[in-house]
Amino acid sequence: MAEPAVAAWEREELGRIGEESREEYDLREDAAELAFIGLAISSRGVWDGEEVVVDLDVDRIAAALRAAR
Repeated sequence: MAEPAVAAWEREELGRIGEESREEYDLREDAAELAFIGLAISSRGVWDGEEVVVDLDVDRIAAALRAAR
């Protein structure tokens, strides 16, 4: 999950956000949380082989679990 999170952080959004359904809003919110986790991994994550260790607060951990669904 670390690599997709970093990729989400590094992705550029060029278009404007139009009108959204509730489901689209929720999906975009989960994607934003995933990107913030990617930022944490990029800036202070410690890679150990194929695993990464990064300190996250409880809100970010909950977001990571939601994004993984």
